[in-house]
Amino acid sequence: MKSKKILFALLCVIFIVAGCANQSSNGKIVEGKVNVVTTFYPIYEFAKQIGGENANVINLLPTGVEPHDWTPKSQDMMNTSKAQLFLYNGAGLEGWVPDFLQGLNKNSKVKSVQVSKGINLITTEEVDDHDHGNADHSNTHIDPHTWVSPKSAMIMADNIKNSYVEVDPSHKQQYEARYQELVSKLKALDQKYETELAKVTRKDIVVSHQAFGYLCRDYGLTQHAIMGLSPDAEPRAQDLVQLAKTVKQDNIKYIFFEQLVSDKLAKTLANETGVKTLVLNPVEGLTKEQVKAGEDYFSIMDKNLQNLLLALQ
Repeated sequence: MKSKKILFALLCVIFIVAGCANQSSNGKIVEGKVNVVTTFYPIYEFAKQIGGENANVINLLPTGVEPHDWTPKSQDMMNTSKAQLFLYNGAGLEGWVPDFLQGLNKNSKVKSVQVSKGINLITTEEVDDHDHGNADHSNTHIDPHTWVSPKSAMIMADNIKNSYVEVDPSHKQQYEARYQELVSKLKALDQKYETELAKVTRKDIVVSHQAFGYLCRDYGLTQHAIMGLSPDAEPRAQDLVQLAKTVKQDNIKYIFFEQLVSDKLAKTLANETGVKTLVLNPVEGLTKEQVKAGEDYFSIMDKNLQNLLLALQ
C-alpha cells in the first residue's frame, strides 16, 4: 500500500513540471573584435574568459531559461551570420543546430565549433514509454551534460581557445595566457572534487534530472534520476516505485533538485520517503538572482561540492 501511495503522489505532479519560455538574447555584433555566438551559459563563460578584451561574446540562451527545449529566433540567426565563431556543445544538447547552420546567410564566414569534441561521451539507455498499447522500448542516447565535470570542462576550454587562435592568430598569445588562467582554476576545482569526494563512504545520489553522468563517472559516484537526460522526460510508474525503494534501502538522506526546472517531483519523492532536499545545479544557466549576486560556474560548482559532501556523509 505504501508504494502505491508514493506512486500516486508522484504521478499527480508529473504533468505540472514547468516548461521553458522561448525568449531570445539581445546581443549585438561589435566591429573590430572577434564576435562569438555561444548557445548556452557554460560555453559563454569560458568563451568570455578566454576571449577577454579581444572578443565580443553573445549568448543565445537568455537568463533563467533551461536549454533543452529552447530554439533560436531570426535575430539569433542574423547575429550568427555576421559572427566569426559559433560555439555549441553538441553531444545532442542543441538539436536545432544543423537546421540553424543551414539557415545562416549564404555569405556567412562563421566557423562553427562543437566544443565537446574529444570528450569520451557517455551513452545511456532511456526507455520511451508509448501509451498506445505498444510495449516500452529502450533507445540509446548520448548524455550531453559534459560541462558538469571539471575534467570535461578542461577539454571544452581547450577547444574554445583553439577556435579563437584559428580565427584570430594575431592575438594567439593573449588567448593562450587567458586560457591558462582558466585551466588553472578548472584544475584546482577538479583536485578539490577528487580529494573531497574520495573521503565519503556513500556513493549514491538521487537527482531530479539525469544531468550528472560525467560528474559521477569522473569522481566515483552513481546517480539515480527521477527524469531522463531531458528534464521534461516523464518518468515511468515502475521507475518511480523502484526509486522510492532505493531511497529507503540505501538509507539516502537527501534528494537533489535543480533551479531551472520544476522541483515538484523531487520534493514529492522526498516527502513520501521522509528525506530532505538539496540543490545540485547542472550549471545549464544562471537565474536572474544568481547573475545579480555575481555567481559563476566556479561558485556554483563549489556549492555543488558542499551539498554533495553533506548528502554523502
